[in-house]
Amino acid sequence: MIEEFSNMLKKIKETSSYLSGRTNLKPSVGIILGTGLNKLSDEIKVENEFNYADIPNFPTSTVKGHQGKLLFGTLSGVNIVAMQGRFHYYEGYTMEELTFPIRVMKWLGVETLFLSNASGGLHPDFEVGDIMIIKDHINLMPDNPLRGKNIDELGPRFPDMSEVYDEGLIREAKKIARHHKIRYQTGIYAAVSGPTFETPAEYRYIRTIGADTVGMSTIPEAIVARHMDMKVFAISLITDLGVEGKIVEISHDEVLEAAATAEPLARTIISELIKKV
Repeated sequence: MIEEFSNMLKKIKETSSYLSGRTNLKPSVGIILGTGLNKLSDEIKVENEFNYADIPNFPTSTVKGHQGKLLFGTLSGVNIVAMQGRFHYYEGYTMEELTFPIRVMKWLGVETLFLSNASGGLHPDFEVGDIMIIKDHINLMPDNPLRGKNIDELGPRFPDMSEVYDEGLIREAKKIARHHKIRYQTGIYAAVSGPTFETPAEYRYIRTIGADTVGMSTIPEAIVARHMDMKVFAISLITDLGVEGKIVEISHDEVLEAAATAEPLARTIISELIKKV
């Protein structure tokens, strides 16, 4: 572990140099196009794209619905870099590996990170197809991406987490949603390791400790972004329900189908919110 951390900065610089040497675009915003938001890439004016497999030190995505490309371009007139597909702890990656692209984004000049995911709704008022703006989180994963030796050039040993998700961006997102008459929720997202969906008892437990949704991503990336003093905005698409009496058998294909229903609304919020950064 210590050796991995000692090599991390070297790898970040190597990967950043590779990418910056192959694009003239200087991104200020980073986007992770999680489950259900891949179509946002259609609105990006792409200048350069890279397959993950061709980028030094990058992992490769193994999950259906995650295309595995890094896009440089503009969205709503803003220079962005977007990941078509993320990496997950349940795929077997370490926390350092799955958050590595966020480190690279910061090194390339990114100051604001937009995250998206699909999740199970725990709040009794939530319905499949709802959009939840994440205001806070509960980390139930068995590891933390900052565990191990701290690299002072990246951030402090004990980063503050009192405002992981930027309150100013949350306010603007709510205004955009109301303007477009988009139904939205705000709430707390919990992350577990996966890849199994939760049992009814686990749903009850996670709801009891204060979460409104549960998923298998986002929090490691948000932690690393805040470690490097990046602003974070995150949105969650409710694709199934963990509410007692509404729990049914669910498959990943059904999650993708439900996410596709909410995707156009989430896309509107994010593409307009980027203008406010």
